[in-house]
Amino acid sequence: MVKCMEMIGSESILAELEQLLIHANLPYPVYFAFEDEKIDAILTDVKRKDAVGQSPTATTGGYKLVAAVPEPKKIASAAITNIQGWLPGLRTDGDANQLPTIAIVASYDTFGAAPALSVGSDSNGSGVVALLEIARLFSRLYSNPKTRGRYNLLFGLTSGGPYNYNGTMKWLRSLDQRVRESIDYAVCLNSVGSWNDELWIHVSKPPENAYIKQVFESFSSVAEELGVKVSLKHKKINISNPRVAWEHEQFSRVRVTALTLSGLSVAPGLLESTGGLLDSRKFVDQKAIHRSVKLVAESLGRHIYGHSGKNIEIFADDSSLAVNPSYISSWLNLLSQTPRVAPFLTNNDPFILALKKELGDHTAEVNVQQDVLDGIFTFYDSTTAKLTIYQVVSVAFDLLLLLVVGSYLIILFSGLVITTRGVDDLIGIFRRPPSRKQKTA
Repeated sequence: MVKCMEMIGSESILAELEQLLIHANLPYPVYFAFEDEKIDAILTDVKRKDAVGQSPTATTGGYKLVAAVPEPKKIASAAITNIQGWLPGLRTDGDANQLPTIAIVASYDTFGAAPALSVGSDSNGSGVVALLEIARLFSRLYSNPKTRGRYNLLFGLTSGGPYNYNGTMKWLRSLDQRVRESIDYAVCLNSVGSWNDELWIHVSKPPENAYIKQVFESFSSVAEELGVKVSLKHKKINISNPRVAWEHEQFSRVRVTALTLSGLSVAPGLLESTGGLLDSRKFVDQKAIHRSVKLVAESLGRHIYGHSGKNIEIFADDSSLAVNPSYISSWLNLLSQTPRVAPFLTNNDPFILALKKELGDHTAEVNVQQDVLDGIFTFYDSTTAKLTIYQVVSVAFDLLLLLVVGSYLIILFSGLVITTRGVDDLIGIFRRPPSRKQKTA
C-alpha cells in the first residue's frame, strides 16, 4: 500500500511538472532521460551531497551534463495527415437516392512535453484500436452482399487532435458535400481504455434531438447487457469561439449530428489529457477497449439492420464476428511504442503507412489527405539527443594530482641523470654557475 501511494504521488508530481513545462516560458532546454543503474547512482550521489549541504562548486566538484544536439530549427509548416476509409452500403436496382452514412472517427496523434516519449496509449491510442477493430468487424459483414447493410460506413483517422482537432475540421471541409449531407450521425472515439465502469456520451445537440435520443437509447440498451453504465452529457458550443473541447464539436460546426464516446466525464483543457509522459501501456485496460468495441459495434449493427430495441446479438463472442482480443492487443502494443506528435510525423512515416494499409485491408476505398497544421504553436525539429555526463573533480584534487605528477617527474628525471652521468652531474645541474667578469679595453 505504501509503495502504491508513493507511485501515485510521484505520478502526480510528474503530471504537474509536465503541465508546467507545457505552459511556462522557460529560457533553457529541459531533457528527459531513461532511468538506469548509472542514472540512479548519479542521482543518489547528488541527493546525498545535497542532504549534507554540499552543493556542487569548483572546490567540491560535481557533474557536467552535455547534450550533443545541433541547434534546433523551427518547423516552417507542420504537416498533418488524415486517413479515410469507405465501406459502401448495399444499393438496390433503380435506387437513385444517396444511402445514409454513419461515420466512426478517432484522432490518432497525441501530445506531451517530451515528443519522443509521448505515445498516448489511452489518448488516443485506445480510440484508434477500437476504430480499427470496428472496421474489421463490419468489413466481414459488408464483404457479403447478403449481410451488407443499407448504410455507408465512413472511417476517419484524423490528425491534429490536441490542437483543437484541426485535422478533423479540414477533413470535414474536404469531404464531398453530398457525402457530408448523407451522414446521419458520427461517433467519435476518445480515451476508451480506462478502468472505469462508466462511459460518457458527449453531445452538442439537445438530448431531445431525434438522432441523439435514438443513438443514446441504442447505446444504453447494449451497455446494460454488457454491465456498463452509459451517461449522456450535453454541452452547447459557442460558434464565435474557435476552441472546441471534443472532436464531435467540429462536426456540429458543419451541422452534422455527432457524439463523442469517452471514459472522460469532463472536457479536457487545451493540451491536457492528450497523452503525455504518464499515458503508457500499463495504464490502459485492454478489456475496457474490448468492451467499448462491443458497445459501439453492437449498437451500430442493430441500428443498421433494424434490430434496435431487440436483444439480438450480432457480434456474439462465440461467433466468427466476435471481437478479437489478439488484434486489439497487437495494435495497442504498437501504438504504445510509437510516439505520435503530429508535427514530427512525416507523410511517409512508417506508422502513417501502417494505418493506411490496415484501414485499406478492411475498407473498399482509402483516401489520404495532407494539409498544414493551423494554430499559434511553434515547433522545432529536435526531439532526441545523446546525453553525456562527466564527473567534474574538485580543485583540491587537481592540485593534489599536479603535486603527485610533478614529484614523479622530478624523481624520474633525477634517477635517469644519476644512472647515466652520476651524482656530481646531478648536483651540477642545480649548482649556480660561477660569474664571469667582462674584460674592458
